[in-house]
Amino acid sequence: MIEFKGVTKIYEDTETKALDNLDIRIETGEFVFIVGSSGAGKSTLLKLMMREEVPTSGTININGFNLNTLKKRQIPYFRRSLGIVFQDFRLIPSMNVYDNIAYAMRVIGSRESAIRKRVPYLLGLVGLNSKARSKPNQLSGGEQQRVALARALANNASMIIADEPTGNIDPKMSYEIVDLLNHINADGTTIIMVTHDYHLVKTFNHRVITIKNGKIESDYPDASHIDVEPYSFDGPENEISSYFIEEDNGNLDYLMETYGVLGDEALDDAVIEIPGEEGVAQ
Repeated sequence: MIEFKGVTKIYEDTETKALDNLDIRIETGEFVFIVGSSGAGKSTLLKLMMREEVPTSGTININGFNLNTLKKRQIPYFRRSLGIVFQDFRLIPSMNVYDNIAYAMRVIGSRESAIRKRVPYLLGLVGLNSKARSKPNQLSGGEQQRVALARALANNASMIIADEPTGNIDPKMSYEIVDLLNHINADGTTIIMVTHDYHLVKTFNHRVITIKNGKIESDYPDASHIDVEPYSFDGPENEISSYFIEEDNGNLDYLMETYGVLGDEALDDAVIEIPGEEGVAQ
């Protein structure tokens, strides 16, 4: 469950009021699209949900955590209840698909026996069993995003937060990604997805929250109010294109910050195995 009560966020360095007295309640198991123009406050909303930022005023409660009072050492534990999917994938270029997914489990101390069971299941879920040993730059954009989604599911998160997950892939692959999220939601996982693609929103017809100038402009239970056509894929113009990511070592830092355990005592209790180039622990 997500609950924002009177949440305002002001960035003091620029005196920008990104969010203004927001009240939002999202129940467990909902699928919610968050839409709005650039600069409306969507990114700030997600940063508050992930505890990358704290509100200037108001309270935020997510999955039983009070984010206002959450201590720094507790943040990684809170984030384990979330699966986070980004537009730019954030895969580790030097690791193959299997190890990109497994790494999210390794950094929190999961046993290799559990990883060997969980990762093939996730690869099957996203339809990438045949790509287990491929590197990210050998995959299409849609395949990379499916790997990122599998990684978000690696630790059995109760909630998936997807920040423009279809922004770098073509419409047909976009549909497939959201269709997969839709099936995951049907099994009880809460889905929060920020998007600019109103055709996708219309196609899947879930709750739609529109943000404008840092405020809730509208909150509809479905997409019936959106005046666009849903996607339909019948013609040759919908052939899938390939996209490739830049190598970025910052992705490894992101995974440690998101899934890693802070503090020497906690690290002493964790079993962390980092795969080498050939998958051998180092």
